[in-house]
Amino acid sequence: MFDHFGFVVRDLVESLRFYEPTLASLGLRIAERQGNEAVIISGEAEFPFIWMGTPNPRFWTEEHYAAQSPFHLAFSASSREAVVAFYQAGLRHGGKDNGAPGARGSRYYAAYLLDPDGNNVEAVVREAS
Repeated sequence: MFDHFGFVVRDLVESLRFYEPTLASLGLRIAERQGNEAVIISGEAEFPFIWMGTPNPRFWTEEHYAAQSPFHLAFSASSREAVVAFYQAGLRHGGKDNGAPGARGSRYYAAYLLDPDGNNVEAVVREAS
């Protein structure tokens, strides 16, 4: 699994308007906000975390831009109901439909949204057979 993941956004306020309520439906929360950066965690654990912000990380070059190459990020959900809640919260807070909640195979139930920067964000529950 991962320790942390980070991505640059064009507008942190707009992105948090989408991510905060959408990810809250999956039990994730904004742990800290400092200037133009925010950190998302699950529960009280410090790791793994997701960083988002408007400044480019120091290891990027001048060719890197927010959503220059959109990413796909899938979050684990605890149930089909959580997937639906994620999808509905995302639509209410600026996300765009990229695949309504539904079965994507015999044990894979997911929904897809585009965030304010055009990234594909998914909630998925992998069900037992």
